[in-house]
Amino acid sequence: MSAPVAEQHAVVVGGGLAGITAALRLADCGVRVTLLEGRPRLGGLAFSFRRGELTVDNGQHVYLRCCTAYRWFLDRVDGAALAPLQDRLDVPVLDVAHPRGPRLGRLRRTALPVPLHLGRSLAAYPHLSLTERAAVARAAFALRKLDPADPALDGIDFATWLGRHGQSARAVEALWDLIGVATLNAPAPHASMGLAAMVFKTALLTEPGAADIGWAHVPLGELHDTRARKALDSAGVRTALRTKATRISRTDDGRWTVDVPGEQLTADQVVLAVPQRETHDLLPDGALDDPGSLLDIGTAPILNLHVVYDRTVLRQPFFTALGSPVQWVFDRTDSSGLKGGGQYLAVSQSAAQNEIDTPVAELRARYLPELERLLPAARGAGVRDFFVTRERTATFAPTPGVGRLRPGARTRAPGLHLAGTWTATGWPATMEGAVRSGFTAAAAALTALGRPHEHPLKEAA
Repeated sequence: MSAPVAEQHAVVVGGGLAGITAALRLADCGVRVTLLEGRPRLGGLAFSFRRGELTVDNGQHVYLRCCTAYRWFLDRVDGAALAPLQDRLDVPVLDVAHPRGPRLGRLRRTALPVPLHLGRSLAAYPHLSLTERAAVARAAFALRKLDPADPALDGIDFATWLGRHGQSARAVEALWDLIGVATLNAPAPHASMGLAAMVFKTALLTEPGAADIGWAHVPLGELHDTRARKALDSAGVRTALRTKATRISRTDDGRWTVDVPGEQLTADQVVLAVPQRETHDLLPDGALDDPGSLLDIGTAPILNLHVVYDRTVLRQPFFTALGSPVQWVFDRTDSSGLKGGGQYLAVSQSAAQNEIDTPVAELRARYLPELERLLPAARGAGVRDFFVTRERTATFAPTPGVGRLRPGARTRAPGLHLAGTWTATGWPATMEGAVRSGFTAAAAALTALGRPHEHPLKEAA
């Protein structure tokens, strides 16, 4: 039997986007909530820190117009205006390896219906031959017919499917991996076709504006920590930072106890919103049929290079590169609070297994000349600072077969639920996936408590 409504208490373990979302949803539906976070801040792996005068994001995070759950999150913490979307998709793509010199192309959309919205851009895309562009169009039509939830797609890699549909190595480099590496954190040979189909179909083949890009124009900490904490406080959530759960167990009356240093919390519902390995260590016996499968969900790193120049070297908010080890470059000057002129660029390097442990001096020697190749204005510019942030376990690895390893929100233990990008959201490891997992875990807990609720996106509509 559920506890009387007035006494219902939920504990959420983990203060990343999944945990914050679950806590807000539970509190919004009248449940008393305690949110536990071992770090001194909220935000999980999307956070900010101070470096001298700068406020630095640990990595560059973007979202798309189709990321409706993360957009809900931004609205809920009163941060939507601080992370605006492009009016229309526009991605500058600079190829510095072309035989006739650097060439700039753009991936843009029009207001035409899908799939015509990208037709003009693809027809004029200078980084592919006419034959390759035609093959891309045929593959896109084939992709549109797929069901990303089909288990068969999870069992093959994206590169195999692309090869079967006539995609050249150049098309994979200049288009499919250009988008796929940044969204999946893996190149095509190492990415589940199911996840790849989900990304490309949702972003490019549903609504004309689905792939319009948004990003924070303030430090991520302002959104995911400061404003999130304010929203949690307003909702009545007790947020305990620097507080790590050490054990979770059932009580004799069917409730739960969550042990933290110096305190034992009793709860009717528990949401574990921590990484898969930490979840594995906290799970009570019998909560999952095969808890060891959580340890089979691999991780993938992301490397970010941060360069502060003494002058402006980039006139656009961001660009991506071909023919260079550089992937995506963003101007973070204003959001970081840089004063006294100059420019601060963040270079985001996904699927960085080969460089995640490379010494800073070596990365500096490798990437500063590359930035000069890409940005002529950087030649001769002074470098005020160069530093690196490394997220060795930035995302779960989206390898073929990972879908069968990802658990749902409900466990076999009544009242214990799972959240996190690595759970079965249908999405890769993105901010969108994190928020969606929080929705699902909260809904499972609310159902168990007998609390009426609707899906938040339905409410927003």
